[in-house]
Amino acid sequence: MNAVVIVGAGPAGIRAAQTLAAHGLRPCLVDEALQGGGQVYRRAPGNFQRPASQLYGFEARKAGAVHQALDALRGQIDYRPDTLVWNAEDGYLHTLNQQRVGTVKYDCLLIATGATDRILPVPGWTLPGAYSLGAAQIALKAQGCAIGEQVVFAGSGPLLYLVAYQYAKAGARVLAVLDSSPFAAQVAALPRLLRQPLTLAKGLYYRGWLTAHGIAVHQGAHLVRVDGERRVEAVTWQQGGKRHTLACDGLAFAHALRSETQLADLLGCAFAWSALNRAWLPSRDPAGRSSVPGVYLAGDGAGIMGADAAEMAGERAALALLEDLGVAIDARRGAHLQRQLARIQGFRAGLEDAFPFPEDWARQAPDELMLCRCEEVSVGEVRGVVAQGHTDINRVKAHCRVGMGRCQGRMCGSATAEIIAQAAACSPQDVGRLRAQAPIKPLPFGVEVQP
Repeated sequence: MNAVVIVGAGPAGIRAAQTLAAHGLRPCLVDEALQGGGQVYRRAPGNFQRPASQLYGFEARKAGAVHQALDALRGQIDYRPDTLVWNAEDGYLHTLNQQRVGTVKYDCLLIATGATDRILPVPGWTLPGAYSLGAAQIALKAQGCAIGEQVVFAGSGPLLYLVAYQYAKAGARVLAVLDSSPFAAQVAALPRLLRQPLTLAKGLYYRGWLTAHGIAVHQGAHLVRVDGERRVEAVTWQQGGKRHTLACDGLAFAHALRSETQLADLLGCAFAWSALNRAWLPSRDPAGRSSVPGVYLAGDGAGIMGADAAEMAGERAALALLEDLGVAIDARRGAHLQRQLARIQGFRAGLEDAFPFPEDWARQAPDELMLCRCEEVSVGEVRGVVAQGHTDINRVKAHCRVGMGRCQGRMCGSATAEIIAQAAACSPQDVGRLRAQAPIKPLPFGVEVQP
């Protein structure tokens, strides 16, 4: 029997596992987290008292459905939580679980690795008290704490308003939301956003709720720096040509999301430039097949489309996998899922119009700005390498070690590409993409090798 493995127990991975199990397969579901649900539906520890309605808001029913689906599968799948996949080669995944390294054999592999925040650094971003939006959300959902007593949220994208709303709803003092997107762009994007009216309505509600509860929302506000000696003490932003400073002790910021593509890269999947995501993404057909036979892609790890689309894409990729194994599937169901995904793709384009990438960030970044915090590489050092004639991101990496640290470019890769493109007067597409290398996430010293 073919060994079928899914990496990632978020919405895409869980729906894929459910689909495979319903067709008689027993897939292995490997997930880095202690409990399934992914970042968007991250489960709280068992001793938490806050109900699902407070943890997930409008998404409580969807979160519950995903959690229940995984719980119902426990006897039908080989579920391996708290297991990091750090390499893949020759039909094996290399894993780490409780300080022990091991392998998982696969014949068919479905990758549903999700996404992380896209960070565009500003001076002071490494101070204690500065978090990404996703990290701030984890602190609230999984640790039951806020990142500060007086918090500012900055950046762009739907997650900005969602996390600010979740913090304020939980009782944290949210001082302001600094949205780099101009209000005019969001108004112009409405025709595309109306393709998903319920999703649009939720976003408008978050925004309206914040304003109604006295939380200032500034549009076209660009974060300039984070001030403080030992930790965050204030933030400075620019709006309409004027600079403003606001005292605070916590900051969460990000500019939308970036896909986790390292595993697909190690497996040799073909990549293509996505102007919509402003990133290189693994290529896949409408059903989720990658360029490598037996490897399938689903969810935000193959392109940012959100939790609803991830569920659909997970099911669709599982159906493609089944079909390739010769298992009879409902072709009409597959076609229906593809139509729904195409509709969401149109909405996704509207979101990019509503929350445009701040293309002037790289030009305004000062030379002394810390770009790669792992290797302590500054913007000026990267520009210096470009001035020597190196414009490929991997050549720049080789010369100044940007992206060589423990995060393997997760935090600095997107920003580095923007700096190189600005310095070389070319597009981010032209600088290429950072090549993934094992281990794709850090391994501790002294791990044991399983026999």
